[in-house]
Amino acid sequence: MGFAPRSYFVFCMMILILPAVLCSSNKDAYVSSRATYYSTPDGLGTPTGACGYGEYGRTVYNGNVGGVSKLYRNGLGCGACYEVRCKIPQLCKATGVKVVATDYGEGDNTDFILSKHAFEAMAKPGSASKLFAYGVVAVDYKRVPCDYPNHNLAVKVHEQGRFPDYLAILFVYQAGKNDITAVQLWQAEYRQWKDTRKVYGAVWDMPNPPSGALSLRVQLNGGQNWVYLDKAIPKKWKTGHIYETGVKLA
Repeated sequence: MGFAPRSYFVFCMMILILPAVLCSSNKDAYVSSRATYYSTPDGLGTPTGACGYGEYGRTVYNGNVGGVSKLYRNGLGCGACYEVRCKIPQLCKATGVKVVATDYGEGDNTDFILSKHAFEAMAKPGSASKLFAYGVVAVDYKRVPCDYPNHNLAVKVHEQGRFPDYLAILFVYQAGKNDITAVQLWQAEYRQWKDTRKVYGAVWDMPNPPSGALSLRVQLNGGQNWVYLDKAIPKKWKTGHIYETGVKLA
């Protein structure tokens, strides 16, 4: 049985449209946006970023960091990595720059407010001053895996933590394309996991935490995947210290 003329037309249109639909849903596709930059004395990040990273947020990825707006996602976007490519071919490298989200910021219809170091890294040799003169540039970006070849996932005790009665932590060297969506501490006395509270940015806390070395587990990407971190925080933890977990996220 052949197609009726109208049915044949609809079938052909579906064949033409389907590839476009599949491409538009590709999570690895680039997104068009705009980016600007902020200035610090050394061109790196700022230790007072909204994610709460402190010095790590200033220097990670050689200072190729930035504030994000909608990508911040109430702090869940902290630590995510993006490839950002400027769309001025005569000034910018095709490869762009890989940046880490360490802050929140809104600019002139921008998704990124990059450190000066990251903004400059998009430019071809000798073109940085001309690129800075634009102030705001059109970019394409996509999320990419973070890569820390010399580090495992680590726990930092936030500067607001107070041993032994108030634990505030965040995670650094968060490799892969992972969002940490929940954090729990093991309470040996009750043989159960207890939720920590999301404070702001990447910071989680718990008043009156259990004594002794602390084991954690973190939920990745809001699913059933939990990563167990055995005795990740020592018994006598110290404010501001970073403790490597021995676990590398993929």
